[in-house]
Amino acid sequence: MTAADAAGPVGLWTVVIPVKAPAGAKTRLAAAVPPVEREALARAFALDTIAAALAAGSVARVVVVGGDPTLVGAAEFLAEPVDGPRGLTSAIAYGIAQVRAADDEAELRPVAVMLGDLPALAPEELDAALDAASRHPLAFVRDADGTGTTLATASAGVLLVPQFGVDSAARHAAAGFVELEASAGLRRDVDTIDALAEALALGVGPRTRAAAARIDAASSLL
Repeated sequence: MTAADAAGPVGLWTVVIPVKAPAGAKTRLAAAVPPVEREALARAFALDTIAAALAAGSVARVVVVGGDPTLVGAAEFLAEPVDGPRGLTSAIAYGIAQVRAADDEAELRPVAVMLGDLPALAPEELDAALDAASRHPLAFVRDADGTGTTLATASAGVLLVPQFGVDSAARHAAAGFVELEASAGLRRDVDTIDALAEALALGVGPRTRAAAARIDAASSLL
């Protein structure tokens, strides 16, 4: 069986999205964005990312892992805090374990882990990346800055141990993940005001656009 066969038909991907509690998220925006508006942006990023994943035709299931169930939208929710030094790693591992445990052993779904701060993501961009990923047992998408990762995938039945964190792109490559070409919306995660400007230029979801319009730091970018 090839990796493409293992991935199965359109609509079988499970996407796990770890999301930090908005109140403690996006601290690198602190110098430019007041706390209340920063929290609103973090919430908007997550909700727009989740909405794009839910709208992707290749995705059957979206599971949000975090400590704030109000961020889920129409997705499923697993309570596991993402904050703290090992929060992201442990939350991702927990999410993968839970979704894989729920699958019938004879018919495991392909699984992807995607960051929750991709407000410019369009559903068709995720579909294209998952289609490309279906050709490989393990794959990843490098972020726009070149050192991080926004998406890591595993075909059905393949163990997924993502390497998110510092220099994750290099660590994914070293671990045997195949790098995928991807559109800008899937690569542009937002941690800084410059990254927000780039995302706004690409076109963001409605929640992010509304949140950005309410802050002085972003007013010149709209």
